Amino acid sequence: MAPQKTEHIFTRNFVFAFLAQFVSSFILFILIPTLPIYLAGLGSTEVETGVLLGVFFFCSLVCRPFVGKALLRTSERRIMLIGSALYVLASMAYIFSPPFWPFLVVRVIHGIGFGFFHTASFTFIGNIASKAHRGQSLGYFSLSMTISSALAPAIGMILINHSSFSVLFSLCLGLSLCSLLVTNNLAERESAPGKALSTEEVTFFNRRAVPPSITNSITLFMFGALSAFFPLYAVDHGVKNPGLFFTTIAVMLLLGRSFGGKILDLPERGRVILPCLLAYVVSMAILAFSETLPMFILVGVIWGIGNAFSMPSLVAYVLDRVVSSTGPAMGTFTAISDLGMSLGPVIMGIVLHATGFQVMFLSLAFAGVVNLVYFQFFVRGRS
Repeated sequence: MAPQKTEHIFTRNFVFAFLAQFVSSFILFILIPTLPIYLAGLGSTEVETGVLLGVFFFCSLVCRPFVGKALLRTSERRIMLIGSALYVLASMAYIFSPPFWPFLVVRVIHGIGFGFFHTASFTFIGNIASKAHRGQSLGYFSLSMTISSALAPAIGMILINHSSFSVLFSLCLGLSLCSLLVTNNLAERESAPGKALSTEEVTFFNRRAVPPSITNSITLFMFGALSAFFPLYAVDHGVKNPGLFFTTIAVMLLLGRSFGGKILDLPERGRVILPCLLAYVVSMAILAFSETLPMFILVGVIWGIGNAFSMPSLVAYVLDRVVSSTGPAMGTFTAISDLGMSLGPVIMGIVLHATGFQVMFLSLAFAGVVNLVYFQFFVRGRS
């Protein structure tokens, strides 16, 4: 095999798509820690806040299969433009919409925009990358979300602590316009004309994409619960800045995908995915018995190493399985993944209320074991 040449990855389209994804992800992550504070300040109850935050991912989940099917006939660029335009509309409306119902409508619009943009952008990268470089391309591309997740929450908190929410939402509006402008500069990549589509391709869900999508969904189930409840656990143990844990994960993602990108294109992707799933199990088992910041950082390192390679490998694994129907495949993958992210905090919140943090983290480790067994025997074993 010829040596890897990064110029085959960092094309003009890749760079523009990366920038657009970074900006749109920045908006998502800057609102995650700030919106609950904003809503509480306006008198929203905890239940109302939960609904207003959760409806975003629910709407994204619902629209993804439709986006995937639309991508069979419409270019990714056009779908991304629609998503960017919805981001602009939502960012403008945040400034003027009070809770509950007006704000709920804005969150619905924003969630649909995220579903459109995110599904189309990853499909776009999967399609413009050669099969030999697909895993590495997706790994580098997903760094757009990793970097934004490391920077945006801290910047958002600085803004609301030293300025106002109007400034925060105005920044979101400006970033949304930037994303729209950058996306508009992508070269059009139409689907092949005149190609006959199989029965599997014209359905909303791609059957062959479901098994690996479930693996990613269980992983996000674990991370959703971890994101929701680890800050409370860390504060209970005297950690003043729980964000260091998530920064550690982001740093490991950045380092892993930057310097270990070639690992993502090993001929047998299961050899990459299995150790990553094991890393999730180990990290949650350690966390259940950790009470100090250094131990929390160790957990973040282990989780980050696993996550650096698992998600892009699973996306590439899905695209390898489906060959041509990449739109419905990505719609299936992202929709099922969103389901796990949505259910994790809900189910583990019930477990936490009934037991405690240690049992909850051990339950997450058990979910990781189930995921590992499922992938080895029901996904990899039946490929």
